Amino acid sequence: MSTSTVALDSWVALLREQAPSGESAASLDELRSEWLSPRGRIDALAVVERHLSWLQAKQVELLAAIGAHADAPPPDGVGGDLDGLFLGEWDCAVEEVACALKLAGSTAAQRLETARLLSARHPVTLGLLRDGEISYQQARTVAEQCAVLAVDAAGRVEEALVEKMPQQAAGQTRAAVRRQVHRMDPAGAEARHQQRVRERKLLSYPQDDGMALFGAVLPAQRAAVMEQVVEAYAVGYGDDGRTLDQKRADALYDLVVERAGTEAGLGGASAVVQVTVPLDVLMGLDDGPGELKGYGPIAASQVREVTFAAGSVWRRLLVQPESGLLVKVDPLTYRPTADTVRHVVARDQYCAFPSCRMPARHCDLDHVRPFDHERPERGGSTTPSNLQPLCRRHHRLKTHHPGWRVARDPHSGAAVWTAPTGHRYVNRPPVRGE
Repeated sequence: MSTSTVALDSWVALLREQAPSGESAASLDELRSEWLSPRGRIDALAVVERHLSWLQAKQVELLAAIGAHADAPPPDGVGGDLDGLFLGEWDCAVEEVACALKLAGSTAAQRLETARLLSARHPVTLGLLRDGEISYQQARTVAEQCAVLAVDAAGRVEEALVEKMPQQAAGQTRAAVRRQVHRMDPAGAEARHQQRVRERKLLSYPQDDGMALFGAVLPAQRAAVMEQVVEAYAVGYGDDGRTLDQKRADALYDLVVERAGTEAGLGGASAVVQVTVPLDVLMGLDDGPGELKGYGPIAASQVREVTFAAGSVWRRLLVQPESGLLVKVDPLTYRPTADTVRHVVARDQYCAFPSCRMPARHCDLDHVRPFDHERPERGGSTTPSNLQPLCRRHHRLKTHHPGWRVARDPHSGAAVWTAPTGHRYVNRPPVRGE
């Protein structure tokens, strides 16, 4: 080991014990892995992680300030609930943070709420984050888990954990906070559980390589029973070459689809699955992807399995050869025809707000240029080029908020949103073939 490596290792080890600062952050470029020993690289990794916490504390402070900013009051006569956001408050920080950081709206809302809670209720935890003593995941756990408690009770939970958190991993902190919250408010814990029981639901999330995660949020004791039933059913397959995990996944499908359909006398449960596929892929001349509605691109073999299944119904949709955008001409009407609705939903697939992934089939169809009820011939036509899917929240935002504006390019389909701050954000519909 060279003298320079020993010296750099010693410097990094010292830096690891110090709280991050602007001065120490400026020196991070000197942490070249090739100049460090294996031990020094571990110390350097810890140094970088401490500075990430320091930067995240700064982001928390910025988000708290953005969230605290009071927007302009709404026009007279506008009020009501905007999917959980009271219009009278006109708090549109979520939308702009989501656009600026390229986040989903729910993620932006979570970050803003975490920042508000840390700044207002947990200054000690925020200080630990700023000093690089804990990770953002730990700070977020404290904020989120203690949000259900009164301010003084939340403070007592933080006080009980503050000395332990710097020595804990994120999972250990989460378990410790949960225990303290239960001890601090057992009656509240039971009430929250009953509320969650009422909110039970199914979940389905796309994963890579044509796969998806399917499951349910339900009481833990029921999940344990379901797990045992699936396990027993999977064991019943015998030794057929599949792994136990494969059998478990197949058992869940068989129990839900095959067995349910057979018991109902249907010979298999019926379902509606929409796939968009180029003709050459359908004919087996090309192995490019198709598009599964609500999921995204899937392999050619999956496309053909769905398309040629018994009872499949085919609909023809045309695309522009140059751009790949879905195109079709519909008659001008005030209310969109069913055919026009299908066209816009298939074209855009999701809400046209940049950060939103609400499926278009669950959205309103909004006139980009407002329909003129007095003189329809003046414009604002009910044609696909002037229609876009917007979830209820973003439809009301576009219609009622004085600071948000949108324009749509009829050729590319790009929607350009202008925020109250003057920043612009672009949303482009999916293009076939990309």
